Amino acid sequence: MSPASKNSAASSDKQREVYLVDVEEEVRRRAYELYERRGKEDGHDLEDWLQAESEFAQTKTKTAAV
Repeated sequence: MSPASKNSAASSDKQREVYLVDVEEEVRRRAYELYERRGKEDGHDLEDWLQAESEFAQTKTKTAAV
């Protein structure tokens, strides 16, 4: 692999990593909103996280379809 190819691959990996961190942060924020909406009742963290992920995925699917 040439140095240019290595740099390109490293840049692509870094972009993917930044995207994943951004996605996780969005999901985390939404899960916390769901927690707050429920009155900060404990015991639903997984449910909130999965709901937030689902909403994020639906949003991205709709955006990609447009």
